Amino acid sequence: MRFVLAAVPLLLAATPALAEERDYCPARPGLGTPACTISPGRVSVETGLVDWTRDEDSSSRNDTILIGDTLVRIGVGEAIEAQIGWTPFGRVRTRDKAAGTIDQASAVGDVTLGFKANLLHPDGSGSSVAIQPFVSLPVGRSPVGAGEWGAGVLVPFSFSLNQMLSLQFTPEADAAVDQDGKGRHFAASGTVGLGVAISKAISGTVEFQVLRDEDPSGKTTQVLASLSLGWMVSDDLQLDAGAVAGLDHAAPDAEFYFGVSRRF
Repeated sequence: MRFVLAAVPLLLAATPALAEERDYCPARPGLGTPACTISPGRVSVETGLVDWTRDEDSSSRNDTILIGDTLVRIGVGEAIEAQIGWTPFGRVRTRDKAAGTIDQASAVGDVTLGFKANLLHPDGSGSSVAIQPFVSLPVGRSPVGAGEWGAGVLVPFSFSLNQMLSLQFTPEADAAVDQDGKGRHFAASGTVGLGVAISKAISGTVEFQVLRDEDPSGKTTQVLASLSLGWMVSDDLQLDAGAVAGLDHAAPDAEFYFGVSRRF
């Protein structure tokens, strides 16, 4: 019995080594989602250190800052990973242009639970496709948290054109929380991107996204463009930065962010 108990931690420690290792494939940066999954026994912690969004019209200006927005991905099978995400701090500042008043509020965000199951090439090579359902739990507070549970599913896939270029597409359908936090409605988006391997360590992605939201308070269609860069500092560490521009009136004007991803 002592021998068995002593062998258990050794076997657990050896599990990642026995599994086929693959290149690190963080889910960030960018608007889309990669189809690849984390190797069994490995954990990826991906954090947006700072994320700032500005949305301005003729009557007001809104600035939203998120700190530490984190996604943890855990490889639980050869092509399956579990996911948990949380925003520990957010601050929203609203300035009324006519009255000159400023309202500010800080809060924590909701928790997101989900998993990704890859259906073809879990390392993301060649043609790769996955399905990623999720549910959001209303543990946060307004204006950062939604105030009610929501759910959705993504079906990311990618296709390698050559060693330098890849096409990426992420359709998504959601039961999104109503703006008043008292129900859910249908929302859907599609993100198409072109990935470029600038060098062995640096990659860039140009993306376009269209999002349709059927909120009862007002239906909107947002069109966004994004440019992001990732720098693979080592086999298990990536730094990233990105910018997003709204291309129509309904979309936020601009978003800038940078973050870090670490595999254990």
